[in-house]
This record gives sequence, C-alpha cells and structure tokens, in this order.
Amino acid sequence: MPHTQATTHRMKTDASVLVVIVNYRTAALVVDCLRSLQDQVLAHGNTRVTVVDNVSGDGSADVIDAAIHDSGWAPWATLVRAPLNGGFAYGNNVAVRPALQGGPAPDFFWLLNPDTVVQPGALQGLVGFASEHPEAGICGSGIDDPDGTPWPYAFRFPSAIGNLESGLRLGVVTRLLKRWTVAQRMNDQPARVDWVSGCSMLVRRQVFETVGLMDEGFFLYFEETDFCLAAQRAGWQCWFTPAGRVTHISGQSTGVTGSQTAAKRLPAYWHESRRRYWIKNHGRAHAALADVLWLAGFVLWRMRRVIQRKADTDPPHLLRDFVRHSALLRGDLPVNRAVFADVSAAATPTTPR
Repeated sequence: MPHTQATTHRMKTDASVLVVIVNYRTAALVVDCLRSLQDQVLAHGNTRVTVVDNVSGDGSADVIDAAIHDSGWAPWATLVRAPLNGGFAYGNNVAVRPALQGGPAPDFFWLLNPDTVVQPGALQGLVGFASEHPEAGICGSGIDDPDGTPWPYAFRFPSAIGNLESGLRLGVVTRLLKRWTVAQRMNDQPARVDWVSGCSMLVRRQVFETVGLMDEGFFLYFEETDFCLAAQRAGWQCWFTPAGRVTHISGQSTGVTGSQTAAKRLPAYWHESRRRYWIKNHGRAHAALADVLWLAGFVLWRMRRVIQRKADTDPPHLLRDFVRHSALLRGDLPVNRAVFADVSAAATPTTPR
C-alpha cells in the first residue's frame, strides 16, 4: 500500500470520487441530498454521483430521475434501477462493482445515505484528509442532528465483554468496561477508530481491491462493521474525520432508529445480521459466549428496571427475539434471502439507519 509523495499530491488536487446513494422510498430526501452536493461536485470536477433505487415501488425512481434532468444534474448524477431490493450492501455494490470493472476506477467511493444533507466543505474535508493519510482506507464523517447538535460518535468493534455492558446498562460497570463499549464519544479532532457509521463513509478504491465488495449476505445493519473489520485485518486504517460533516436524519426508511421515534420492535433482519457478523468473524462458540453475556446483563437490567421503576424504553419483544435468533440456538450463517433467493412479499426496507 505504499504511496509516493507525487501520488499523494496528485490525489490532493484531482482525486476522482464516486458518490453512491442507495434509495428506498425516500425520493424527496435524495433530491435534497443531491442539491446539497451540487456546489461541491461542480467545484471538484472529478466527482460523479450514482443513485441506486432498490425497487422502491412507490415512484421514487421516476421522481429522482426527473429531478436529475430538470435540475441540470445529468452531467454528474445518474440513476440506476436495481433489479431487486437487496439491502444496503447490495445497493452500494450495484454502483461500486461496475465502477471498479469498467475502465479507470475512481480514487475514492463516498457511500452516502439519502437522509443526509452534505455540509459545505465536506467533500474536500474527507478527500483531503484521506489524500494526506494514505494509510487511511476508510474515513467517516462528522455527523450533526437536524437541529445542528453534533452526534459525536464512532465505534469500537463489538466484543463479548462489551455485550455484557450493553445488556446490563449499569453506570459503574459501563465505566469499568469503557474500553470495550461499542459507542466511542469523539471530539472535534480526527482520530483512528475501529469503524464508522455507514451513513457517510469514504472508502479508498484500493480497499475494495484488497478485501472485495461489501458482504451482500447482510440485508441491513452490521455490514459496515463487517467491512471495516475486513479492511483492518487487511492492514487498512479507519478514521473519524470531523472536517467532512453531514447532517443526518436517521431511520427514514426503516423507522428502526432515530431520536424522534419511540422504540419499535427490531426486525428479524437486524438479529440475523448480528448473528451473521459474529459467526462469520469469530465463530459460533465465541458468538454464543457473547450472547450469554448479553442475556445475563439484559435479564439483570430488566429486574433492576422493575425494582427502580425505570421507564421501559426497550424495543418490544427484545428478549424473545434475541433468543430466537441467537447463536445459542442457531449455528447457521444467515444469508440475505432477498439476494440469495426469490424476493418475497416479506422483503423489508433497505436504506439504513
């Protein structure tokens, strides 16, 4: 992965970028995202945008296509209609795969959620940092909530001990196990981390060439964690890069996350993705140990919640659903049925977070 000074200078000045946006029934947000990109794309002439519509079925693709042409964005923005609703990794790969295979590939791929608004200087901030740090294979944005409040988090890889902490939710234990907690509070300085939110993630072309495309066995959730882990194992670094900021309105397709919504039942694909991540990367025995520790912590938390009369903010049926999909009962490596089998009427929304 060596880079000469001459190569670094070239990448600073004329690095090529492909922005990839995966849409599922969020046409208006995609249009807003494209509008926020316009000035930066025009200023950075080697940037193109591909919007992948994952079979929204609600006219989203037509709305986005019309906006691209009516707004004069066609020279730099393209709509691709995916053949099936295959999830976040699948949708990104629809755009990334041909870009890697069809002639000179971009220097960077910017994977961007449709429910983001790109702040001024974000593209320059991300690409500039990556160009000056050739060891950085993945760079994640600084993220703001819609009211402008910073959402200052990057992440550590999940661990068995961290599962105990996340289930238990006891302040003294959280402090003792701080080095194993997944969420890592960041400040306004760049920092090396384990993984970053997939809502805005700049990936160096050589990372895809080294580790392959994102794993389409994940329908939704854990795919960026898995990808960052694969990159780290291949010798690449992942960085939190606050200079490249976006505003993120979370959970607009799934309704699973987002500070403005009440807790909802986690869909089966969340639990399946979790089990796939653990078994794929650590084996069933370690996955089962992680599940035991989470269950022990969670049961103690539920008892403490009742005794202390705390509000119940957990997703409905969380314990039952967790056990049903746990590696304790199921040792198979889950697959994305939308990709590896016929798409059924039960297919669920794809655009993340």
